[in-house]
Amino acid sequence: MKQSRNPARHGENPVGITDTVLRDGHQSLLATRMRTADMLPAAERLDAVGYHSLEVWGGATFDTCMRFLGECPWERLRELRRRFKRTKLQMLLRGQNLVGYRHYPDDVVTAFVNAAVKNGIDILRIFDALNDVRNMERAMAAAKTAGAHVQATVCYTISPIHDIDYFIARAHELKQMGADSICIKDMAGLIAPADAFVLTGRLKAEVGLPVQLHAHYTSGMAGMSYLKAVEAGVDVLDTAISPLALGSSQPATESIVAALRGTPRDTGLDLGILSEIAEHFAAVRKNYAQFDAGVATVDVNVLAYQIPGGMISNFVSQLRQQNALDRLKEVMAEVPRVRRDLGYPPLVTPSSQIVGSQAVLNVLTGERYKMVSSETRDYLRGLYGRPPGPVDEEVRRKVIGDERPVTVRPADLLEPMLEAARQKIAAYIEKDEDVLSYCLFPQVAEKFLQERLARRTGVDYALAEKVRRDAGPGAYPA
Repeated sequence: MKQSRNPARHGENPVGITDTVLRDGHQSLLATRMRTADMLPAAERLDAVGYHSLEVWGGATFDTCMRFLGECPWERLRELRRRFKRTKLQMLLRGQNLVGYRHYPDDVVTAFVNAAVKNGIDILRIFDALNDVRNMERAMAAAKTAGAHVQATVCYTISPIHDIDYFIARAHELKQMGADSICIKDMAGLIAPADAFVLTGRLKAEVGLPVQLHAHYTSGMAGMSYLKAVEAGVDVLDTAISPLALGSSQPATESIVAALRGTPRDTGLDLGILSEIAEHFAAVRKNYAQFDAGVATVDVNVLAYQIPGGMISNFVSQLRQQNALDRLKEVMAEVPRVRRDLGYPPLVTPSSQIVGSQAVLNVLTGERYKMVSSETRDYLRGLYGRPPGPVDEEVRRKVIGDERPVTVRPADLLEPMLEAARQKIAAYIEKDEDVLSYCLFPQVAEKFLQERLARRTGVDYALAEKVRRDAGPGAYPA
């Protein structure tokens, strides 16, 4: 297959492109449901493009593979790695949360990062929902030791405490911790063109590391912000091939490539090959109509409430179950108030779920914080990390009384769990990575591993385990 990059057409300082079609593109628009079998036919053409990297793993893909698709996420990574001969593979890692929704002990974090790199990941984009760098240090150190590129991330948001100086300060801390590059992660599509220009320029000048910009198209500003970031010297942009772009996904790869064509920042990517790839994924998208977010539109609510598109769809689902869909606007108006009470956490997993669920409870119960989720309680106890800003003390007292929040790194309070997990699922282990899957998602992974073994042996291990439990201790050997 022809190579996509033409040195004669390159810009003097070409912008790198990371395509998210195999991870964030379908996570944003197709509920993360794309199967590996729909990815592999495009691998050869994707590998020929000359991307800076492809985002292929992490985020919600790990959970969804096992929970809904019956696929092993590790095997997906290995299959992709075998097919990509020249393109770096990238993943999204939630710091101490890894690819889950809570903090995991250091032994699990180190082992998971090592396994990710061993199975094919070249670049780890590591973030913490609260921008608490303590929650990133163990994963960053493990990635560095494993020989991967450490892309440390600042989660971009807007609040009275989140200004340009705040993000620059976090980036300096991450550089001291060993970051190889900095990512601006704009998960809600909030970054305005002027701010993208200033933040990118200051990061380049003051921190001195390569800068990558990741933004969602939700507000409609991302394409304009990308071009201003290019003017300020951004090194890499995240885009998605057009059939899985726009809406709550990223700007379209082909549009950004075309916009930069003939400029000093020309990407040098071949629009012909990109068109072939787009044709494949346009057909693939039709396979997931039941999960499809629909026509790509601009969501102005994200500017008013700073609520990412995925949160709104979750609200609709929750309220519909309670026959309270007519209260959606009340919930959306409550989100900024809860966020202010909790010290302005960026709305990204898992803090977006914490704030969103609490907003729903506040509205449906008719009294703010009358009913509190366990996650909100743990957040106020400091178990997710240090809130970005001051927490409302009245809310804190109402939720946790006189209990003093922890001030240590939350993971310091966790006991190692790898060996206990290994013993728990010894009968189902085929590879070491199975233990990590179980550590992250015990119920989902155990069911997946039992079913996998049943397919290979013809024995219903889940049923056998239920019979053993129902019979009581001592009836059958464990």
